[in-house]
Amino acid sequence: MITLKQATTKREIKRFVLFPFSVYRKNKYWVPPIIKDEVDNFNPKKNPVFKNAEAQFFLAYKNKKIVGRVVAIINWIEVEKQQIKKMRFGWFDVIDDIEVSKVLLNKVNEIGRANNLEYIEGPVGFNNLDKTGVLIDGFEELGTMITWYNHPYYKDHLEQLGFIKEKEYLENKFKFKNVDAIYFDRVSKVLKSRFKLKALDFKRTKDILPLVDEMFEVFEKTYSNLSTYVPITEDQITYFKKKYISFINPEYIKFVMDKNDKLIAFAIVMPSFSSALQKAKGKLFPLGMLRLLKAKRHAKDVTFYLIGVHPDYQNKGITAIIFDQYTKTFAKKGIINCIRTPELEENESIKKIWADFNPVTHKRRRTYRKSVQ
Repeated sequence: MITLKQATTKREIKRFVLFPFSVYRKNKYWVPPIIKDEVDNFNPKKNPVFKNAEAQFFLAYKNKKIVGRVVAIINWIEVEKQQIKKMRFGWFDVIDDIEVSKVLLNKVNEIGRANNLEYIEGPVGFNNLDKTGVLIDGFEELGTMITWYNHPYYKDHLEQLGFIKEKEYLENKFKFKNVDAIYFDRVSKVLKSRFKLKALDFKRTKDILPLVDEMFEVFEKTYSNLSTYVPITEDQITYFKKKYISFINPEYIKFVMDKNDKLIAFAIVMPSFSSALQKAKGKLFPLGMLRLLKAKRHAKDVTFYLIGVHPDYQNKGITAIIFDQYTKTFAKKGIINCIRTPELEENESIKKIWADFNPVTHKRRRTYRKSVQ
């Protein structure tokens, strides 16, 4: 017998967060979250996403033991304002028992039907700033703090239960030593002169914060034409500032400004925290925070987290200015590998941005879809 229990109390939510630690206990590629951060992320009093979305957290039990979990999500901005009748599911983890997956996803379907939604898609988070997709290729590659890792059987479970491919995402990486710094220095100078642009580098986080709202305006204009885009609210931007900006090396955030000091392009890169998070085992104390701070200062791998260019400046090569900034910063830091976050397979614009780096696709992930029944 498989039974479902909705996690509502703080203790139950913690159990929900801890479940993957047992599923991936012996897996050397899984990167655990910080337990407290994950619990806080699911707290409506702390995460403003719950002002526009609702979520129900379910744990599956078999013989009194937790064997699966899922979050059933409705983003009301998406459903009511964009008229996309989607039932989301995320944070999906199960043992290798398809009956567990069936029970969990049937509950998601039930909630979707009760709310007159048309289809289910997942795994996805609350919005575009969350993790997305089930890994379908690249199981022997180290995960990152901004992606989900899963066993190969997840894909099989979903497909056997009638889910079909909705979106596919590529993850690529390249060696920094292969970047032609001389080329980007030359092109950057030409572009800055031609369009009267200037690059901004930072040494202090407090100098970045006044420009974050403007950065998200560019982010929205860059990605709003994608089918997966859901607008980010002001409260969510404030939450992002607090949660992430202060934790990212200021020298890894790059902006490009026009002649009127308006932000027209940006990029955020994060040092790789993967190894530090594995050693921390979900805890900041007693040594987890020290390991993360060490990684922040000394990690030799970096992850490109966000990049955006205002539509007025797209297809003009403006990213060369950003890459010129990074080549100088990375050379000083001794960076070895550059890793990219999941990018939509259909996004031709982003493919053009990275074409000069000869990237290697090392992971693929996918969201799956099924009509609500």
